[in-house]
Amino acid sequence: MHSLRRIGFIILSLGLLAGAGRALAADRNVVEIASKTGVHAFAVELATTEAERSKGLMYRKELPEGQGMLFDFHRDQEVGFWMRNTYISLDMIFIRSDGRIMRIAENTVPLSEKTVQSNGPVRGVLEVIAGTTRKLGIAVGDRVAHPIFSGR
Repeated sequence: MHSLRRIGFIILSLGLLAGAGRALAADRNVVEIASKTGVHAFAVELATTEAERSKGLMYRKELPEGQGMLFDFHRDQEVGFWMRNTYISLDMIFIRSDGRIMRIAENTVPLSEKTVQSNGPVRGVLEVIAGTTRKLGIAVGDRVAHPIFSGR
């Protein structure tokens, strides 16, 4: 009788864990970048509203490797970013609507008010901790996979 209860408990526990895993996966946004060195995944926060895009990563003191923020502009357009109130250096990856990287601004200067331009129309921008693109071999022309890009 004990072994039947134990099996039931194990089955119930596995079911709860599987359900929790599905819930976590649904809440997490992942961006994948296919480069010459492989596919690199980033857990990202989405900035889709004007208020979210304006705040971005301001006031943060750290950004762990493998994480970032994806700015969605909902259509291709020229954009400019600055580092006002941003305490950490970032790599900014400018991405066209087809999912191709158009430009990378590496090692942006914390707290700078100098504008970092997209230099052409982009659908989104992925911000990751400075040095990431060089370390992982991410380059202009690489493909970015996320539901906001049509190349997926």
